[in-house]
Amino acid sequence: MNGADILGYSASAVTVFTFLPQVLKTWKEKSAKNVSLMMFVIAFVNEVMWIAYGVMINNMVIIVTNVIMIAMCTIMIALKLRYNKE
Repeated sequence: MNGADILGYSASAVTVFTFLPQVLKTWKEKSAKNVSLMMFVIAFVNEVMWIAYGVMINNMVIIVTNVIMIAMCTIMIALKLRYNKE
């Protein structure tokens, strides 16, 4: 693993942690009142595009990072929809 790989995986980890606090807070409080659904829908579309790009250039860092981000976006969208009904 070279320096560029280390930097890429490190940046990937930081990127993944950007949504984690919001996911955990929403789950813990069982409230998504102040969470923007549209932000997570836009982020979801963005992650799909990044995955497509990662596949096109065969870059696993981009692919793995954005698959994890899609999972978090999906969780947040589901929590938002669930808690808005309650």
